[in-house]
Amino acid sequence: MRVLGIDPGLRNMGWGVIDVAGSRISHVANGICHSTGDDLAQRLLSLYDQLTDVVHQFQPDHAAIEQTFVNKDGAGTLKLGQARGIALLVPAQAGLTIGEYAPNKVKKTVVGVGHAEKHQVEHMVKLQLPGVQIKGADAADALAIAICHAHYAKAAGGLEKALRRAGA
Repeated sequence: MRVLGIDPGLRNMGWGVIDVAGSRISHVANGICHSTGDDLAQRLLSLYDQLTDVVHQFQPDHAAIEQTFVNKDGAGTLKLGQARGIALLVPAQAGLTIGEYAPNKVKKTVVGVGHAEKHQVEHMVKLQLPGVQIKGADAADALAIAICHAHYAKAAGGLEKALRRAGA
């Protein structure tokens, strides 16, 4: 299974791709899509184009996206929601299975603590993906989201197999 993790953001959208084979997780690639343009529509289009290129280049089977919550700034939350729409649209157009995870769930899965700091998340990602060169904090978060999905997708797959065996 190849998983694309996405950390949505309007200025910087982090992405990370991992391969999962049984209990083995390995790094494939990571990076950050930087929006360009003078207005919101152009910035969203640039994110769409860049993320589409990532999907075409790495051919993931699954995508995992961090859920967002209301911030103090309503306008900022709305803009982040629009960027998150791009993060959902691109994998959906490619026909990928998509998982969505709350930030605390990602941190709890990767670090063991739901309120972990960014540097703790990055440290644990590096431990789980030895030798990885992380392109920035947003890419580290995206890899953590992909790792989180790998754990939950494996669990869901095991449950499906057990239910099929029980029904046979």
